[in-house]
Amino acid sequence: MEIDVVRPQDLTPASLERWAQLQTGVLDSPFLSPQWTRAVDRAQSGGRRAIEVAVLKQDGREVGYFPARVGAYTAIPVGAPMCDYQALVAEPGVQVDPKALVQALGVHRLDFTHMLESQASFAAHARGRVLSHVVDVRNGYAAYEAERRAAGKSILKDSDKKRRKVEREVGEATFGAFSRSRTDFDRLLAWKSAQYKATGQTDIFQTEWTRGLLRDLFQSRDPDFGAVLFTLHFGDRLAAAHLHLHGRRTIHGWLIAHDPEFERYSPGILLFQDILRWMDETPYCRLDLGAGDYRFKRELANDGLWVNDGFVGLPSPAALARGAAYGVRRAAEALPLGRASDLPGKAMRRMDVWRGLR
Repeated sequence: MEIDVVRPQDLTPASLERWAQLQTGVLDSPFLSPQWTRAVDRAQSGGRRAIEVAVLKQDGREVGYFPARVGAYTAIPVGAPMCDYQALVAEPGVQVDPKALVQALGVHRLDFTHMLESQASFAAHARGRVLSHVVDVRNGYAAYEAERRAAGKSILKDSDKKRRKVEREVGEATFGAFSRSRTDFDRLLAWKSAQYKATGQTDIFQTEWTRGLLRDLFQSRDPDFGAVLFTLHFGDRLAAAHLHLHGRRTIHGWLIAHDPEFERYSPGILLFQDILRWMDETPYCRLDLGAGDYRFKRELANDGLWVNDGFVGLPSPAALARGAAYGVRRAAEALPLGRASDLPGKAMRRMDVWRGLR
C-alpha cells in the first residue's frame, strides 16, 4: 500500500470525484466528504496546524482517503471539536496499517473521537464507544411514524399535542427549510453561546475559524454539501432554529437551540418533526442526530452507528502521555465514586475541545 500526503486544495478534480464515489453506506456523511475537509482547511488557513489528506494507492489507483489536522507531534480530526465522524473513506475491503498512516502524516500520534466502529483498521486502537443515533425515513414519514408508535415511542404523538397547544396559546407554528435569514442564523449562534455558558461548557464560537466556517457553510449553494438553516416560528417570533450539515442523501443534526421562553412547548422537537416530514419531498433519507444519550435522540432514532474514541501511537512521549491519560480514565470509571468517576474522562474531552479550537 502506497500512501501519498497532499493538501486538501491540491486534490485533483478526479480525486475529489473518486472520494465522493466511495461515500456509500455508513460512509455517506457530510463530515466524511472532501467538501468538509476543504471547507475546514479554508477556515483554518494560516493556523498553527496544517490539514493533510493521506491518499491510499494500490497499483497506481487511488483507493482511499484519510484527512487529519497535523501538528508537530499529534494529528487530530479535521474540524474537531465540530466533527461528529471520522473514518477512512475507501473501497470495500481496503485496510491500512494505522501506524503506517501515522508515519506518513509525519506525527507520533493520531487521536480520534468519533471513529466509525466498523473501521477494522482502527478497531485495536479504540478505548471507548458511544452510539450515534440515526433516523431512517427512506420509506417516508408515515411509515416511520407508524414504526415509532409500534415500538412504544410516544415522542411524535406528544409533539402533535404540543403543536396544537402552542397554536391555541401563542400562534401558528410555521416551518422554514433552507432559510437564508442572517438574523435567524445570528440568533441561533447567540442561543448556543448562552447555552454553553449556562452549562459551563467551552463556547466554541469564540474562535475565529469556527465562526468563519459556519458563515461559509451557511452561505454555500452546493447542492451536495453545506449547512442548511431550519426555523420554526410561533406567530411572528422565532421559537427554534437548527443549523444542520447536509450531504447528498444525509442531513446531520449539528447546532440546535430554541427560545427559552417557549421551553414548555419543546420547539426543538417540533422542528425535528417538521424536518422529518419535509424530507419526504427531498433526496434526503437519513437524519443523523449524532452521539449523546438524550431521551429525544433515543425516541426519535430507529437506527444507529457505534463510534469509538482512542488513538494510534508510535513509540514516543506523545503516545505514552495519551496512554497514561486513558489509564487514569479507565481506573476512575471502574471505581464506585459516583460523578467523580467521570471527571478524568470529562477533563480529557475538555482538553480535546481546547486543542481543536487552537
